[in-house]
Amino acid sequence: MPAIAALFWILVWQVASMWLGQEILLASPVRVLATLWEFVGQPAFWGAVGFSFVRIAGGFLLAWTMGIFLAVVAARHQSVRILLTPLTAAVKATPVASFIILALVWIPSKNLSVFISFLMVLPIVYINCLQGILGVDAGLLEMARVFRVSPRRRLLYIYLPDVMPYLISAASVSLGLCWKSGVAAEVIGLPTGSIGESLYEAKVFMLTGELFAWTVVIILISVAFEKLILALLRALQRRLERTVRV
Repeated sequence: MPAIAALFWILVWQVASMWLGQEILLASPVRVLATLWEFVGQPAFWGAVGFSFVRIAGGFLLAWTMGIFLAVVAARHQSVRILLTPLTAAVKATPVASFIILALVWIPSKNLSVFISFLMVLPIVYINCLQGILGVDAGLLEMARVFRVSPRRRLLYIYLPDVMPYLISAASVSLGLCWKSGVAAEVIGLPTGSIGESLYEAKVFMLTGELFAWTVVIILISVAFEKLILALLRALQRRLERTVRV
């Protein structure tokens, strides 16, 4: 069914393009596909994809590492939790463009997407992980203390099974935002050899076919990265469930 729905909207896109009759206003799916095929044979295309992927994915992974660490510390110390509350609220409420423009004052444009993707993902991971930790059954924790269960076993059998659904939820929300904010940072910062720079140049020179093609590339990379991360997290969740049952 999803494939049929996608095919339907591609058909609508094709009909709209034919009705307008102006490729410069709305490139047809055929034209976009032909442009993508041209891209595949160009080393510069793969260089731009690699440039952006390494930085945006790197910002995502950094945010996860820092978000989980801060959640663990905040769960143990209420004072840390209180101090971080206004910061996370400010990051969630502030427009991405504001952060990008402010960050350009201190951060080189080539590293801007790392910082922006990190900043957008961090509050989501922190808040979800913290909720998962605080939601762990207090009775199980008390029993673990009474029977002197080792920290490793507490983590494996008590904390992780309860926290994993929250982490999966955080991933599903933050992955798309990570790529949108990271590419937006590149479009504003214009680092040389990035997807954002190519997207901006296509817009400036009215290369509508290339503009749509780069947009499709961003969507495909984002979806593939999301499916990979979610598959890994769900595989880890299933393994933890099997371990707990044993």
